[in-house]
Amino acid sequence: METTRQAERQRTAAEQRRRELLEAADRVVLRDGPKASMNAIAAEAGITKPILYRHFGDKGGLYRALAKRHTDALLSALRAALDAPAERRQRVEATLDTYLAAIEARPQVYRFLMHPSDDAAPSPEQGFDVGRHSAPLLRRLGEELALVIAERVDLGPDSQEMARIWGHGIVGMMHAAGDWWLSERPCSRAQLVHSLADLLWGRLAAVGDRPGGPGF
Repeated sequence: METTRQAERQRTAAEQRRRELLEAADRVVLRDGPKASMNAIAAEAGITKPILYRHFGDKGGLYRALAKRHTDALLSALRAALDAPAERRQRVEATLDTYLAAIEARPQVYRFLMHPSDDAAPSPEQGFDVGRHSAPLLRRLGEELALVIAERVDLGPDSQEMARIWGHGIVGMMHAAGDWWLSERPCSRAQLVHSLADLLWGRLAAVGDRPGGPGF
């Protein structure tokens, strides 16, 4: 019994330490964006790089942990927007706005996750091939949105396949439009939200709710 309690304490301590290291990494990414380095993250956390590697395996492991942390938070916010007690059009606009607000609020985090550094050849000290793993991140968002669509709307006999098409298509649109908007700021966020909602609305307005589902 004592061995079990000790193992549980060690596991809890390791999880807490991992959260602290991710918070330190977040602070560096917020400051440095795509130029964030393993050296800087270790220094921010008050540890050496070997200890950082011990917790995350390698550089890619830390990147994936950061990506999961931010993707989980974004998905939670998107689901909250979809679940809001409002008309369908309002929820569509709220969902689009939630995504754009997230990348606008933390542009350095977004660029770290989605864009390579401006350096032609990242130095060994930098340690991150940033932007390389953006495709799996976007794919996860697309699959998660597909699940939401499939449980809420009736897309006919090929509902599962159509939901995945819609999910990945909508995520691709949000990502491409949001990336362009964040870089160039050609219009207000509200204008972009309204225009993207217009683009989606014809089909979304026509589709019915899935019988027995939570509705959309």
